[in-house]
Amino acid sequence: MRQFKALLRMPTEVDESALQVVVDLTDDMLALSAVAGELGRWPREDVSVVALPDGFHLRADGEEVILSVTEDAAFAVALGLTNAPPVLRRRMSELMRQGE
Repeated sequence: MRQFKALLRMPTEVDESALQVVVDLTDDMLALSAVAGELGRWPREDVSVVALPDGFHLRADGEEVILSVTEDAAFAVALGLTNAPPVLRRRMSELMRQGE
């Protein structure tokens, strides 16, 4: 089980309105949970995640949210992302080198 703390917001919202969530990447699933309970659970193959300068844009079921993940490099590596902004790519590379 791999869990990541994040802030979730809609693309049209500002950071101050973000919701604290936990992203769980277990058994090829992606689940989002908040204090009130689970917000959603999808097979990873049904979720599109793109790393952009303002966060990870997650699209599932026709909806898009933006995640600001505390451990962004570890999250990107766990998802198997290969494209990311340069600063994040450097942190991902450092993390992967440490794991070798």
